[in-house]
Amino acid sequence: MEQNYDVEQIKEQEYREELKKSQKKDFKFSWVSTSAFLYYLTFTCLILFTWGGCYRLYTKRFEKPKVTIQESTLYTPKYK
Repeated sequence: MEQNYDVEQIKEQEYREELKKSQKKDFKFSWVSTSAFLYYLTFTCLILFTWGGCYRLYTKRFEKPKVTIQESTLYTPKYK
């Protein structure tokens, strides 16, 4: 009976050690790795959205239409 109890204790201890190892690597249990991941994710998204917005403005920029102006309204007006 004593030997069976020792085996169960060893198994329980190994299980707890494995659980601790997996929790260190897990996203929801490790606050430090979670915050670093979210920081880099936020920074990357900010850079990508900024670059995307600038690129969009560069490629679809406003082109001035050719407007006809009456000659009588120029700086030096021309009258008939």
